[in-house]
Amino acid sequence: MKKIIIEFVLGVVIIGLGIWLYISIMEPVKFDNEYTKRRDACAEKLKAIRTLEEAYNATYGCYCGSFDTLVNRLLNEDSMKVVGKTTNYDRIPADVDINEVTELEAIRMGYVTRTEVLVNPIRKYLEDGKFPYLDPDGLLKNKENIEITDAMREALENLRYVPYPKGSNLEFQLQAGTIDRGGFTVPVFECLVNLKDLLSDMDHQLVINKISELENINRFPGWKVGDMTQSITDGNFE
Repeated sequence: MKKIIIEFVLGVVIIGLGIWLYISIMEPVKFDNEYTKRRDACAEKLKAIRTLEEAYNATYGCYCGSFDTLVNRLLNEDSMKVVGKTTNYDRIPADVDINEVTELEAIRMGYVTRTEVLVNPIRKYLEDGKFPYLDPDGLLKNKENIEITDAMREALENLRYVPYPKGSNLEFQLQAGTIDRGGFTVPVFECLVNLKDLLSDMDHQLVINKISELENINRFPGWKVGDMTQSITDGNFE
């Protein structure tokens, strides 16, 4: 009987050690998988925010440090200047084939008139295929009179929210300003989320380890696009 009890206890210990070993191996693997999933979800939104900032800079000559202003102005103002061309068919002689005349010559002769027109920045970027976040399949590229749907508006309004932890309403940190580069004033922006916030619902020690690992190699412990100290719009996830 004593032998049976000892064997039973040893069996339980072995099973327990096996379970412990499995968990100790799998926990970091699960952490890394979740870490990658959250990085990719943040990267998708940060790229879209960068697109908005690029459209804002192309329209207003600076970047924007407020999500409210960034989204509302780009959605609701026809403010981006583009060059339009009008062909003046009534001025083209019957013996002239407009298709055989260079554009500069056509303008000089008055056959074509260039005009500056104001368009909506979001529509323009969709038309040019520069906003894959709102048009992932490129179905709107080169189309005219694009309708900005309620779903698109909602997607843009929600860009400010970090996708994890679920239900947290955590927002990306957004800044904009200028720096001096060789006597020139250069606009800059930065949008980021820290890992301690993004991973706040995950294993605390593994999060600390990941942050320490990144800091030890002089990398920012989080995900971001742009930089307030240099004129770049790169993301550290790229």
